[in-house]
Amino acid sequence: MKQLVVISGKGGTGKTSITAALAAVAENAVLADCDVDAADLHLVLDPEIDKEEDFYSGETPVFDADLCTQCGLCLDNCRFNAVSTDFQPIKENCEGCGVCEFICPSGAVSMHPRWCGVKRVSRTRFGPMVHAELGIGEENSGKLVTDVRRTSAEIAERDGAEFVIVDGSPGVGCPVIASLTGADACLLVAEPTVSAIHDLERVAELLKHFRLPSACVINKRGVNPELEECIIGFCEASGIPVVGSYPYDAAFNRAQSERMTVVEYDPEGFGLTTRNIWEEIKQFMV
Repeated sequence: MKQLVVISGKGGTGKTSITAALAAVAENAVLADCDVDAADLHLVLDPEIDKEEDFYSGETPVFDADLCTQCGLCLDNCRFNAVSTDFQPIKENCEGCGVCEFICPSGAVSMHPRWCGVKRVSRTRFGPMVHAELGIGEENSGKLVTDVRRTSAEIAERDGAEFVIVDGSPGVGCPVIASLTGADACLLVAEPTVSAIHDLERVAELLKHFRLPSACVINKRGVNPELEECIIGFCEASGIPVVGSYPYDAAFNRAQSERMTVVEYDPEGFGLTTRNIWEEIKQFMV
């Protein structure tokens, strides 16, 4: 079983659309949406949820008003200003350090597991899918990404799937690092814009650390041919093969509005393009 992670230097490059397209042509694959801060692969693949479970990470304090004497020690000793003047936790500021519980002389504060989001295991028309949704304002997205990847790998092993295709997060932050750790290969999605090229360079630098076999696909070809040449030149200099490209076309948006992949929407055009790209990807994953 091989794990392919699809990432991009920034959002809006078409990463999720291309991940969905690859899901449509890959056979015997498990899908994982690790963009837990803004998951949207389900909008295209329209999964049927089989299992949903809460995700907890860290701890959060609970104040018992009946026991609280309002001595003020918790408020004075919280370095994160996470206790209000009426002695209630301010969730947005709380780091879960537990000093309020430790310092409280009346035992009015207790620490409890912190709910951060949900993880779902679903069925799609292209195979099993594991996806998640981080709660609004919640942190620990890296841990949730790791949980999604672990579950998708377990399902792949159980079902004898040949691939796990992961829709990673944009950028180079903690969720991306969690997506790449332990993966077998990475597909970079780049678009011919100045900012996207800058971000592509940052992602490529990150990939050096993981020493992952990597390839690049150019999306929105035709927007700026000069910058396309810059991407190709950078990839050649970095040893990253360019395995194909997609032209800028409103068909991507039309397919999404109909909850279809571009492979299904345009099987003789984008469908053939995607199949060729997938064959190239499989070559460098071996």
